[in-house]
Amino acid sequence: MGHWICCLCSRVADLLMLLLVLALSCNPSTAATASPTAPHIKPSYSFGRTFLGLDKCNACIGTSICKKFFKEEIRFDTWLSSHLKLPPSYLLSYLGNYTDDAKSWRMVDITRLTTKYQHDRADKRICTSLLKTKTCSLEHALRRTHRFQKWLRAKRLTPDLVQGLPSPMLRCPSQRLLDRIVRRYAEVPDAGSIYMDHLTDRDKLRLLYTLSVNSHPILLQIFPDVEGWPFPRYLGSCGRLVVSASTRPLRDFYGAAPEVAADLALQLLAVLRSMGTNDLNYFFYFTRVDAGTFGVFSNGHLFIRDASALGIIDKEEGSQLIDGQQEYKDIFSCLTVDCQSALVPCSSIREKHSLILVCQELLPKLLKGKFLQPVQDEIDKFLQHCASGFADDQGTNEAIAKLAELLKPLRSCDSRFAYRYPDCKYSDKF
Repeated sequence: MGHWICCLCSRVADLLMLLLVLALSCNPSTAATASPTAPHIKPSYSFGRTFLGLDKCNACIGTSICKKFFKEEIRFDTWLSSHLKLPPSYLLSYLGNYTDDAKSWRMVDITRLTTKYQHDRADKRICTSLLKTKTCSLEHALRRTHRFQKWLRAKRLTPDLVQGLPSPMLRCPSQRLLDRIVRRYAEVPDAGSIYMDHLTDRDKLRLLYTLSVNSHPILLQIFPDVEGWPFPRYLGSCGRLVVSASTRPLRDFYGAAPEVAADLALQLLAVLRSMGTNDLNYFFYFTRVDAGTFGVFSNGHLFIRDASALGIIDKEEGSQLIDGQQEYKDIFSCLTVDCQSALVPCSSIREKHSLILVCQELLPKLLKGKFLQPVQDEIDKFLQHCASGFADDQGTNEAIAKLAELLKPLRSCDSRFAYRYPDCKYSDKF
């Protein structure tokens, strides 16, 4: 009996102690020394419509990838820092990170069609030339133009609707090329039609604006990499920013090892060859090239990084405009270029044109002083001859073949060239 009473007293004591602890924890004066657990706050990224260019829509490129930005599934590289600040808006391009599952990320390029300064100048030009004011609704001003009113009435994109636009892609337009633009325009739901019935007024203005400023994103859409074209993948647009697969510019490889330089030069020649001869009978030519025109993926594969200076001639249909018609000018002709700039006649473009530019601007910087004699001397002689021009297009093709013969033995087959390794180990052509 005494043992049972002792146990009962012990349990009562434990219960009283528990009640005392609970009472103390509820007393503000005694709990003041305890640190409450801070709630977890997810860092947020502040987007301005001005940074993206959404405040200028529908005088913009599109909105197909805006959700990715606002859901933080596209991040600028600076967002990986502790400050989480947006990069400066005056830059032309940014390195970014892209995800579909919030777990795996891949590098992307986020670019403007032109610098923000040029964009601002163009916006001001629209207001002052069309409405005689310093500021205005860009969409309202552009919708009132004669050209856009023709676009609104049109059922099909025809050569007269694009005449005078500054894009090299549209200097020598064919109806087949224009139909391809409408059918593959990725900023609208895919209708697969050559008629513009599925394009709203807003869509037509965005397409016209893009073609007027820089045709780069349109080329990526209508000649996609998945079909074998040498362009990076187009992922979408938001306002005046374009997102595409990331490449390192060719300038980063000017100091590369000889075998890397030889491999890139061979790829460059192969791209030029495919631009002149392909299954669709389109002839692509460059109006200019620089160290950022071509880029290299992480697997060593070379692509056209900047397609803004690419012109297209339809070898199957030919141009639907005679050169004189291209002199038509309006506000869309002058958004980012000098209205007085002369256009190159379609009839003057030759296959050797792009090779000469590459021999003048890129190959000497990539191949100079890389190899032993007498190979280096032979390469230098070829580049000098190429840069000065060839007598005919046939001579151009022969020159490309000769340079390729010089370079092929100089490249190597190893894991640095993942785009062709290990296939090259078992290929007789290598």
